[in-house]
Amino acid sequence: LFVEGRPAQVVPGKKFDPEVVERDGTRIETAFQSLFYRELEEDSYGHTYDIVVCHGNVIRYFVMRALQLPPEAWLRLRTFNCSLTYVLIRPSGSVSLNSMGDVSHLLMDAISFSSHLGFEW
Repeated sequence: LFVEGRPAQVVPGKKFDPEVVERDGTRIETAFQSLFYRELEEDSYGHTYDIVVCHGNVIRYFVMRALQLPPEAWLRLRTFNCSLTYVLIRPSGSVSLNSMGDVSHLLMDAISFSSHLGFEW
């Protein structure tokens, strides 16, 4: 479910193949719903943490959906390879984006996005 894909059309922007977006979007939305939900209070046993390793497009879509923002804006967000994103979901259902695309654990010459190195692209 967490495989790279095109989770939504981009507005404004280039139109992706609608069949690809439908297929990928449905799959990635299913992945989102498997992780991002509000537990019933009686089911809550304190803090839980999920570590998810996946592609940037999936992460960007998850962040947009978690913050209840239009998923069509997913390409306006940027993540770097090997970056960390931290989303906090409280029992009340409120959500905070604590960090996104954090690369402070990497050396400057190890920071990349796609085939581009560093911040200079």
